[in-house]
Amino acid sequence: MLKHKIGTRKEIVTNGDIAIHVSDLHKSFKLPTEKAFGLKQAFFNRLRGIKGFKEQKVLNGLNFDIKKGEFIGIVGRNGSGKSTLLKTLAGIYYPQKGEIIIDGNLIPFIELGVGFNPELTGRENVYLNGAMLGFSNKEINDMYEKIWDFAELKDFQDQKLKNYSSGMQVRLAFSIAIRARGDILLLDEVLAVGDAAFQQKCNDYFASLKGKQTVILVTHSMENVVKFCNRAILIEDGKIKHDGNPKKIAEAYRKLWN
Repeated sequence: MLKHKIGTRKEIVTNGDIAIHVSDLHKSFKLPTEKAFGLKQAFFNRLRGIKGFKEQKVLNGLNFDIKKGEFIGIVGRNGSGKSTLLKTLAGIYYPQKGEIIIDGNLIPFIELGVGFNPELTGRENVYLNGAMLGFSNKEINDMYEKIWDFAELKDFQDQKLKNYSSGMQVRLAFSIAIRARGDILLLDEVLAVGDAAFQQKCNDYFASLKGKQTVILVTHSMENVVKFCNRAILIEDGKIKHDGNPKKIAEAYRKLWN
């Protein structure tokens, strides 16, 4: 039995069929309302009951389970809380209240290319980024050609990264990231990388994951939700409004704009 705790996130390994368990999840941010210049002003503000900030609730009591092997879409309008949920699942944010239990190794595809050095060559950045993902030099050697073949940037491997376009950098980062070993993948609009041909290659890759890995996709694309997901969750004002069939969730999402 899962025990409820306040503001916790932990990773475990079991033989159960639940990949992620979320219970009464709350997350808020403090937004400054006025500046306090110096300790004296901050002290008098406190005496007068002026906080200097307001609390913005972003996630407000979410409860759901994700089964192993599910490809689930998280959708909602801007500001609904979906990206905050993804970052809380990834451990970038921690909840004020509630519990997250993750069964397996989780890989976030949220900020591709973190750790890239523009002064190093593409080749050097492959080894640098690969090491950050936990690969040994031998493992990177074994996958090196596949990384460049997928990125379609083989002719640029010995150029400095600062000479790459932003699209080229994302393609290289994506090609490295998909080599990471993970039971659970978190994707934040990552399907939108590159030109149309490269996007199709990415789409084919994610289609191949269906039923093999647990995938959580945060997106505004209802086409991708219907195409890839076997379940979807619609979030509105930090709460789950609908949870179920992707086609029905896509219809409910579109109605939000009418």
